Amino acid sequence: MEELLDVINRRYYGNPVWAWFLAVFITVCVLFALQFIKTFTVRRLTTFAERTKTEIDNLIADLIRRTNLFILLLISLFIGSLILSLPESAGKLIRSITVVAFLLQGAIWGNGLIELWVSRYIREKLVEDAAKATTITALGFISKLVLWSIILLLALDNLGFDITALVAGLGIGGVAVALAAQNILGDLFASMSIVLDKPFVIGDFIIVDEYLGTVEHIGLKTTRIRSLYGEQIVFSNNDLLKSRIRNYKRMFERRVVFSIGVVYETPYEKLTAIPGMIREIIESQNFTRFDRAHFKEYGNFSLNFEVVYYVLSPDYNLYMDIQQTINLAIFKRFKEEGIEFAYPTQTIYVQRTDGLNKEAKWQVVSKQEN
Repeated sequence: MEELLDVINRRYYGNPVWAWFLAVFITVCVLFALQFIKTFTVRRLTTFAERTKTEIDNLIADLIRRTNLFILLLISLFIGSLILSLPESAGKLIRSITVVAFLLQGAIWGNGLIELWVSRYIREKLVEDAAKATTITALGFISKLVLWSIILLLALDNLGFDITALVAGLGIGGVAVALAAQNILGDLFASMSIVLDKPFVIGDFIIVDEYLGTVEHIGLKTTRIRSLYGEQIVFSNNDLLKSRIRNYKRMFERRVVFSIGVVYETPYEKLTAIPGMIREIIESQNFTRFDRAHFKEYGNFSLNFEVVYYVLSPDYNLYMDIQQTINLAIFKRFKEEGIEFAYPTQTIYVQRTDGLNKEAKWQVVSKQEN
């Protein structure tokens, strides 16, 4: 018995063995208690949130769910160490580590708040205002960057580092990093330019050089477009802003120009009536505004007319439906009026003989080109 008491009372680093065992026991108990409180609270809040329409309870449950187990362990170790008599330096180190743990947990909660806010805003505003949704995504990233930067500086300051000198050093180092990462920074600033200036937003249909598609994602380095053929096209933000971009989502109306040709044998009265016929056909269509129709030129094999009108909608399918209706109406009207459409022809000279004297004559024959 005396030997057991001697072992229990034996001192290590200024504390008896029983005190060390008690510290470990308290640490384990506190850890299990904190984990139980976390699990129980999340379960109850989740059940309660299913019966309510507000999102506050969902938010609190999600933040508690983000509480890190390692952070809880550090807190438990700090509480367990309170019964020990530790050197001042060791106690200060444990307190500093505990404060850093609280700061990291605060950063995790803050990061969760930002993510939940961004996702909720995008979910609500993406359909009605894609430009704002894109801006919020970028602001969310900047907010996270600022949050973690502040937490890092506070943690280093709590650990005894001179953050003033560190910030100055980071400034010098930042110049070197900027020179080494010009392309990455160029894409980053291009991303900010896209977000702030909004030449396009998520959901816009754009054409970049020979590539076309719908904007799916605007990131910090790249922008992704879903093409009409189904594949995803990835552009560097910096290269994208150097290109000529046509944004069809912001088209309010579509200008349409088309030409038709009639044969040279068309009577003068018919020629003068053609612009009026075309105008009548176009104005009879919905969502159109007639601009002009003119006898434009003498072609190689046709008398050419140029027609211009506007479709009062950017919808491409609507434009094609209207153009098809106009083409069919022109075809029907010309057939009724006896006006023939021109087609490419070539002139062939055929030699033939007449009578007994075999006199050669030339006949001009027009033949449709293949």
